[in-house]
Amino acid sequence: MTVSNSKQSATCGAWPSPISAAIVAAGAAPLSQVALDGADVCWLAGRASEGGRTTLLRQRGADVVELTPAPFNVRTRVHEYGGGALLVADGVAYFSNFADNRLYVTSDADTSTAPVALTAEGTRRYADFVLDRARQRLISVCEDHAGAGAGASYPVNTIDAVGLDGVQTVLVAGSDFYAAPRLSPDGSQLAWLSWNHPRMPWQGTELWLADVDAAGSLANARLVAGGVDESVCQPEWSPAGVLHFVLDRSGWWNLYRLAATGAGVAVQPLCQRAAEFGMPHWSFGDSTYGFRSDEEIICTYIENGISRLAQLSCATGKLQPIANPYQEIRHLRVAGSVVAFLGGAPTIPVELARMDLYTGEHEVLARSIHELPDEAGLSVPENISYPTSGNRMAHAFYYPPRNAQYQAAPAAKPPLMVISHGGPTSMATNTLKLATQYWTSRGFAVLDVNYGGSSGFGRAYRDALKGQWGVVDVDDCVAGARYLVQRGTVDADRLVIRGGSAGGLTTLCALTFHDLFKAGASYYGVSDLKGLDQDSHKFESHYNDYLIAPQPEAETLYLLRSPINHADQLKRPMIFFQGLDDKVVPPPQSEVMVNALRTAGVPVAYLTLEGEGHGFRKADSIVRTLEAELYFYRRVLNIEWSDTSGSGPSAPEPLARIAIDNLPETA
Repeated sequence: MTVSNSKQSATCGAWPSPISAAIVAAGAAPLSQVALDGADVCWLAGRASEGGRTTLLRQRGADVVELTPAPFNVRTRVHEYGGGALLVADGVAYFSNFADNRLYVTSDADTSTAPVALTAEGTRRYADFVLDRARQRLISVCEDHAGAGAGASYPVNTIDAVGLDGVQTVLVAGSDFYAAPRLSPDGSQLAWLSWNHPRMPWQGTELWLADVDAAGSLANARLVAGGVDESVCQPEWSPAGVLHFVLDRSGWWNLYRLAATGAGVAVQPLCQRAAEFGMPHWSFGDSTYGFRSDEEIICTYIENGISRLAQLSCATGKLQPIANPYQEIRHLRVAGSVVAFLGGAPTIPVELARMDLYTGEHEVLARSIHELPDEAGLSVPENISYPTSGNRMAHAFYYPPRNAQYQAAPAAKPPLMVISHGGPTSMATNTLKLATQYWTSRGFAVLDVNYGGSSGFGRAYRDALKGQWGVVDVDDCVAGARYLVQRGTVDADRLVIRGGSAGGLTTLCALTFHDLFKAGASYYGVSDLKGLDQDSHKFESHYNDYLIAPQPEAETLYLLRSPINHADQLKRPMIFFQGLDDKVVPPPQSEVMVNALRTAGVPVAYLTLEGEGHGFRKADSIVRTLEAELYFYRRVLNIEWSDTSGSGPSAPEPLARIAIDNLPETA
């Protein structure tokens, strides 16, 4: 570690930082679901200061107009993870309102008029809309919760037509799940995705195509791609009416189209490459490509954890890179020469960018963080790969501690925080996040791990977690920490691990079954696999068949891998955070573990948050949890203030104290 004479030395983990928890919360303005309507760009923006409400914004010339004022909250809970809550077309916005699950419509011609309800009150939820102009209706994924929760009953999923007069008709039914209804440009054909238990959509999905008659009914439905062992995502129609999609037939999510042949139609690859042009369907509305013309596609793809932007020639399969400053690109939308997307990079937070492919003009329309810290104090991650169990290589982003004013003493090494992401079929990216810089600016090193099972590295890498959840993911986090210790980068006596949701199970297993980490934090994490099956929502109710094993074989593995069954082996301090409205990982998953540790005499802290679900959206929740976690680590790792002589920090950072059971209080 290079020591600059212009910086003061201080204890790692105790550096004064300009990035407070309040600044992190103020910067928690997530952007999502980009849409193009003519020359205008529309998008959703989260507002932590308004209780986590999500609102619809539209760029109109030089102005940005809000189309959904409070209390409207543009969000859906189809599959619980939602997404796809918005459609904008012809100056009109259609959206799902979170409070009542109803569809609303609003025109941006008169923003003084409140949105009007399109559907009636009831038990239905909606997502992933397409406008059928000729028939004056929306086509949508519908999830009906009438009778759900009674015994083993689940909601019923269908594809419905919702007339602009409010009349609703079921178009497609019979499968457990549906996504991406897409109408051909002339309105004569409808494509959609479906899949059934026990598969998740990144395991096996089917792409269907049907004819649409003059009355709007479907006929001649046929399976055109995918199956039980192939994953299809994002069907889209070219301007000429050719169906395109992303398929992982080669082991990578690559672009294909349905090509006419003498014998009918065939699945034709457009660009075979060891890269991911798609992503797991955790939520609706994702987009990785669009059409500049019939034979030109603008697309984003991931190689080695980094996103690229390119133009693809459908005739030659050649990718032409498009210069841009981003290393994470998502929610890509294309309309002629105009491209809009969300992009981020190590020194760029997620921002909404608009590019003109003719002029090369690049405009930033919105940022998730409005006031950026001094770049001199930002930690820029290193993309690393390292050996792990099973003769595999794992991948991660390593963030060294960084502060514009402070540094470690020459012989000192920083504490390491290992982050295990959720999903577990998700991925860590290197986009600038204040929540990560909160730690690095205080003298923590951070390792954000893309363990086996993560997306972005091909199907074989995802399938490394098949039957191995709680093993491979844990091994990769442990191996990453050991790799940095052996490299001489971090303090072997101050290693901590944190994770949320599925990453919470990884965290708990790492602390229970390995003796490496000194403490951990679980955010709405899984502790009891059997209990998860019993409490889980429909979308993930059979996910453990893949991650662990089908029943009844899973029973023994549940006992072996559930931390709650081995609480006597967990001797390290833990802090738990839990939203009381969480339907994905309900509160008992945290409570049983907290109570077991309290009884065993292990230092443990537990913070519950009213009105929060799976993931915290409110500003005060973000502040409380960050400050509590920092206070917890400083207590249990004995991170002390190095001096009061003027050569380092003169006073501890003011943090709200929290109760840590089984740990003596200090002054």
